[in-house]
Amino acid sequence: MTETKERKQNMLKIGNKEFEKLVGMAPLAGITDSSFRKIIKERGCQFSFTEMVSAKGIYYKDPKTEELLHIDPEEGLVGAQIFGRDPEILSKVIKENLNHREDIFSIDLNMCCPAPKVVKNGDGSALMKEPETAERIINAMVESSTKPVSVKFRLGWDEENINFLEIGKICEKAGVSFVTLHPRTRKAFYAGKADWDSIRMLKEELNIPVMGNGDLFSKEDIEKMFRHTLCDGVFVGRGALQNPNIFGEGESLSLQKIVELIKKHYSLKIAQKGERRAIPEMRKHIAWYLKGVPNSNPLKNKINTENNLQTIFRLLEEFEREQE
Repeated sequence: MTETKERKQNMLKIGNKEFEKLVGMAPLAGITDSSFRKIIKERGCQFSFTEMVSAKGIYYKDPKTEELLHIDPEEGLVGAQIFGRDPEILSKVIKENLNHREDIFSIDLNMCCPAPKVVKNGDGSALMKEPETAERIINAMVESSTKPVSVKFRLGWDEENINFLEIGKICEKAGVSFVTLHPRTRKAFYAGKADWDSIRMLKEELNIPVMGNGDLFSKEDIEKMFRHTLCDGVFVGRGALQNPNIFGEGESLSLQKIVELIKKHYSLKIAQKGERRAIPEMRKHIAWYLKGVPNSNPLKNKINTENNLQTIFRLLEEFEREQE
């Protein structure tokens, strides 16, 4: 067999797309909006998702929810991540609101979010406690969608209720295109170490693609996850917030490049949402971009209370000069 044919056989196929080695961005609420997706696409991200979107919000035509589904062509391949627990509503929004949209490549069900405000309604990772309900939801989504459907889930609700293999098999039986495992329980939130062994276990049990997620903070971490788990692809989370170059060569950003990146991110976010909203929203991004930069805490504190864009840019430029 020629090398080209062998590589073709090993390609990951999702819908009508093929990937030699998929490194994408996990959906993060309040982070992975259109502006951030453009930033990471430029740096080599192959596949990203919208922020988590409420199926009920889409169903009732909530304007804030609809804004979360804003996608521009420069973002590349984007999946819509939705959450909910009513199979009929999920089915209806897929058929009426998502199927016709050419800018949405795939639809992902969130069974992973541990946030109390999501879990208290039985959504997100609360569905780990209800495999039968999850099965009805996943079946309804696959039956309704003309796009690839995927599911992201955790190990289980807590250490006494580990059921990720059961959920994985439900997904496979329903016909989902791939699954993503964040190998912590809901009780753990993001504490402790991600259990990569469980990703490998899931990969060994299923015949559909399995994506890994959790504790990916460098290019080396990504390579280690591929080797350790034999997963078909990875979705980076918090690691991309500090260094978006993780999707490419993974090189660290100099202070000059960080300042340039922050300014560019501001301009993209302002273009989408206006200055008044963009300035407070950028604060959490700046905290990540400047994480680990020596002497940057006073700068972050000043930016957190500043609402004038020109003043923020001046503070960044002064800090850059002071560190030379």
